[in-house]
Amino acid sequence: MLREDVFPDNTTFSVVLRACTAVPAARAGEGFHCQIFKLGFEFDLFSQTGLLDFYAKVGDLSSAKRLFAEMPDRDVVAHNVMIAALGKFGYASDARKLFDEMPDRNSASYNSMISIYCKLGDIHSAGLIFYRNPVKDVVSWNAMIDGYCKLDDLTKAWELFDRMGSAKNSITWNTMISGYVQHGEFGRAISIFQQMQEQNVKPTEITMVSLLSACAHLGALDIGKWIHAYIRRQNLRTDVVLGNALIDMYSKCGSIEAALDVFHGLPMKNIFCWNSIIVGLGMHGYGDDAINAFVEMEKEGIKPDGVTFVGLLSGCSHSGLVSEGRDYFSQMSGVYGVNPGIEHYGCMVDLLGRAGFLEEALELVKTMRMKPNSVVWGSLLRACRIYKDTKISEQVTQHLLELDPHDGGNYVFLSNIYASVNRWEDVELCRRLMSERGVHKTPGCSSIEVGNIVHEFVAGDTSHPQFTQINTFLDEISWELRGLGHEPDTDSVLHDIEEEEKESAVRYHSERIAVAFGIMSTPPGKSIRVVKNLRTCDDCHATLKLISKLFMRVIIVRDKNRFHHFRDGSCSCKDYCYAFVPTQFIARIQYDE
Repeated sequence: MLREDVFPDNTTFSVVLRACTAVPAARAGEGFHCQIFKLGFEFDLFSQTGLLDFYAKVGDLSSAKRLFAEMPDRDVVAHNVMIAALGKFGYASDARKLFDEMPDRNSASYNSMISIYCKLGDIHSAGLIFYRNPVKDVVSWNAMIDGYCKLDDLTKAWELFDRMGSAKNSITWNTMISGYVQHGEFGRAISIFQQMQEQNVKPTEITMVSLLSACAHLGALDIGKWIHAYIRRQNLRTDVVLGNALIDMYSKCGSIEAALDVFHGLPMKNIFCWNSIIVGLGMHGYGDDAINAFVEMEKEGIKPDGVTFVGLLSGCSHSGLVSEGRDYFSQMSGVYGVNPGIEHYGCMVDLLGRAGFLEEALELVKTMRMKPNSVVWGSLLRACRIYKDTKISEQVTQHLLELDPHDGGNYVFLSNIYASVNRWEDVELCRRLMSERGVHKTPGCSSIEVGNIVHEFVAGDTSHPQFTQINTFLDEISWELRGLGHEPDTDSVLHDIEEEEKESAVRYHSERIAVAFGIMSTPPGKSIRVVKNLRTCDDCHATLKLISKLFMRVIIVRDKNRFHHFRDGSCSCKDYCYAFVPTQFIARIQYDE
């Protein structure tokens, strides 16, 4: 433009300064500042405000403050830019002083102060500014709703959301949906999305990412598939963020094949995409495939990080790849430059413990570079239960109770170990300690998606409208399996009670209730997908294998530790660390027309 002898005006400098901000290019912006001065625009309010915004956004607050102080005239826009800059760098009191001194304010002035206070967690001060604002716009409401969501006050956020009426925009809906997702209310997030559709508000990529996260946690595959189809119909750009969310959703909903399809279809893959597929393969028990993905990732020149090795070591653990896990753990620091964190030690303890190397696992814990936490000790305790090692388990439990005396899971695991070797006095001691200390066992909870509705079942809860029919069906299944010679494994029941009562206790575990409901409520041949908050017990694991054969269903269960794909009487975990069901018994199951 200059070579063509075209003289720039203040609009020219506004545009190029925005470009310098976006890149960012601080030195180039300083050069344009010189041009503005040389060409006589040093007192032009439009150019001065552009410079002010540039310095603030490239992180040069001192230059922004000096420029603002030297401006002969300042309008409301210049004040707003300076308030936002001060807030960005944490100078809330200076921003408030400037706000109070402003001769005129617009909605953006109020919104800047609301955002500053919300960022600091001072929702009270933000609220005072919000209610003083005579010209509240959608940005004002959105800022307050976001502030309440970040402070875990979803009740207040919903009140404001509800009061907005038809003034909501897609950002408002996204804020509310992501707020519920971040606080674990995934079903509520999906419900709000359904309301968003009823209001004909077009979702954005941000909406899709939040919803896919909700589906991933709930195991709501059908809703996740609908969202994926919607993304395709609307031609939304599947970048690495949205692609990663899809990979994560499919992996956690039990469809690792679909996750791989999305992964291979991405034109670009970053470290997060590779990590998601490696973690997903590991969770599903495909340790060899996780290793192969890791090798491919290295060939692509992507440097692994700590999350990569969590997925890799976890995959080795779930597949029994002990030597491979040992090798990768030993290479982390020296070969890949990743210092093992406590989560990597936890994976290795889990790997060694599951494989029966309890002494080696205990020695690894003792030689850790950092103090072991409850997750590390808990992994070892679970291994002790598998191999009924009361000696090491008592040592481990002592450490766990010192770390967290109110975690009911620690008492339950030790009780299970005592119960498995008929030490009922010690079981009773554990239960008495739980009672005295006000500790409660986390109840088993399983969810299943049927007809785009997620149904939750908690052990002992009778609130489901079809509770009676489900229980009757469970009884029929148990009698049928017993008639074929199946004997329930009641070792996981804590109480010293009659065997018949133990059998009843394991029969009504939450994942069995969910599976029974799924079989009752879906057409023959449809896969059953269940998400459980705890580890699946030995008897449920054995029984679900048999049910998959009896009803000719694929049953996919995501428990606290991993995925189990039950198909035709076998499980994808190959009964690793579970009781074995003889092949000749499974072969006895006959099918009726």
